Amino acid sequence: MITRRSPWMDDDLDDVRDLARTFCEKEIKPHIETFIADKHVDRQLWNSAGDVGLLCLSIPEEYGGGGGTFAHEAILIEEQARVGDSSWGASLHNGIVAHYLLAYGTEEQKQHWLPKMASGEVVGAIAMTEPGTGSDLQNIKTKAVREGDDYLVSGSKTFITNGSQADLVLTVVKTDPDDRAAGISLMLVPTSAEGFSRGRVLDKIGMKGQDTSELFFDNVRVPVTNLLGLTEGQGFLQLMQQLPQERLLVGVSNVAAMEFCLAETMTYVHDRSAFGRPIWGFQNTKFKMAEVATEARVARSFVDECIQLHLAGGLDIPTAAMVKLWCSERAQRVADTCLQLHGGYGYMNEYPIARIWADMRVSQIYAGTSEIMKEIISRSL
Repeated sequence: MITRRSPWMDDDLDDVRDLARTFCEKEIKPHIETFIADKHVDRQLWNSAGDVGLLCLSIPEEYGGGGGTFAHEAILIEEQARVGDSSWGASLHNGIVAHYLLAYGTEEQKQHWLPKMASGEVVGAIAMTEPGTGSDLQNIKTKAVREGDDYLVSGSKTFITNGSQADLVLTVVKTDPDDRAAGISLMLVPTSAEGFSRGRVLDKIGMKGQDTSELFFDNVRVPVTNLLGLTEGQGFLQLMQQLPQERLLVGVSNVAAMEFCLAETMTYVHDRSAFGRPIWGFQNTKFKMAEVATEARVARSFVDECIQLHLAGGLDIPTAAMVKLWCSERAQRVADTCLQLHGGYGYMNEYPIARIWADMRVSQIYAGTSEIMKEIISRSL
């Protein structure tokens, strides 16, 4: 699927790719249909990934991680996409939840949680969205009320990736309900805490094997030491600082999906015949695939540039919004073109192209909608 070597690759990353490819081929690809039927991956998958060192790849070794960089996380995303899987929420666990802990957690919090996340003993989720808020994080209703040495967390969240399997939920709460941005904090909520409960695994049009769930907090008591950061009210700033990496993760997954669509469709149009010749023999097919290949190449070049910027500490908020906007919109267009070239078979769920067509649609919504990305970009102009 990868048609050229990205400029951020090196020999160590080649070894990581080999490991990730072997793991995804063995532990994920044969079970994709089961994951979809169950609406979640097998819990053992997390432990198996931890055993071979594919969890928390970019977390320092002193906290049980792999001691790598964002590039290591990007490779795992690419290899998961190469086998056509969208069920396993490893990119959120590795690249988002673990990095909030690394960036803002106390030493005690990092020592307690990160090694368990790296081993697969603990699965992480982040709970931002609420039924009535969508992208308006400043208007969340879930609250954490201080009571002595504890907080009481009350509210509900929805669309939470890894929700049904999570052992730790990084929860966006209001510690000051009278203040919008400055009233937001992040709270570490173990799912074993009394008062925490899970709703149903949501029935989505795509990513059907991913356990996206509702979560409920009924006066969940957590110690004040579970506040992420040293003081209340830092949550909104923490979210804004971490969103560029989250949006780059989406961009990486989009490009990997585009390359998957290209590879799958090239195979199909050479193998499938119509009117006495392979579909590849028609000029329309060649022209459409030329467009797809170009879209994928341009997106790959932009993502590679953004990965290099991020590795150097220079990926800014507008550029992250651009890569998320561009890649999510183009990935959907590529998937649609490739589905069309499959004809009626493209509409059948047994064909990977049908699943990825549905899977890609949400990437224009999560981590900030396309409309929010345009707003962010316009402010920098």
